[in-house]
Amino acid sequence: GKKSSITITSDEDDEDKNGLTVVRDGDWISTSNKQLNFVQHVKSLLNNAGRAAVVIPDNVLFEGGAGESIRRKLLEECDVHTLLRLPTGIFYAQGVKANVLFFERKKESAAKRKLWIYDLRTNLHFTFRTNPLKRSDLDEFVECYKANDRKLRKATWSDSNRNGRWRAYSYDEILQRDKLSLDIFWLRDESLEAAGSLPSLEVLAAEIIVDLRSALAGFEELQSDLSKPKKKKRLNSLAALGA
Repeated sequence: GKKSSITITSDEDDEDKNGLTVVRDGDWISTSNKQLNFVQHVKSLLNNAGRAAVVIPDNVLFEGGAGESIRRKLLEECDVHTLLRLPTGIFYAQGVKANVLFFERKKESAAKRKLWIYDLRTNLHFTFRTNPLKRSDLDEFVECYKANDRKLRKATWSDSNRNGRWRAYSYDEILQRDKLSLDIFWLRDESLEAAGSLPSLEVLAAEIIVDLRSALAGFEELQSDLSKPKKKKRLNSLAALGA
């Protein structure tokens, strides 16, 4: 939903604004980040052993503060087993990086749980017209996913195959990462080695705008928490009369 506020006006025309925060049953953390709220809401809808696949932008994977707390709770209460890293411009505007996060509402031994990641982004370039993403581009991921029995999964990445796009990370490895970030990648990005392969200025600008909006939302939330209601002249007058 939208971020909202109400304006309070005193008899002396002094104005103050109070932010409105929606708190839903089942939410772990109150935050103005809509994507983080969406993840919390989806989890709250799952019955025992319920399954979800949620499309999220990159900031949900690495954002600190509320983001870190929500990721930690999600890992504690759910089996977060798969992350599909998608190219830009698939679900969001061009330049925005998206992912699909798969999880189930059930608990298993943390020692047995792993997060499997498939990188369908690094060194892959798709466009809406000349080179659109096709169903066949997902064939390897579907085969690696092993929907019928995830215990049969095998990594395609290894020391002998550094270009493999499918590998697993244990929960212990993830818990040791800074801010519990799930923004994990291992393939060498060829675009960083050739200036001529850098994204267009439009794509770079879109990515910067997304990052700035995310940062601004965090500062607005902090400001709301720190701000105090303004003193009203009328209240002061009443206090003086009472004295």
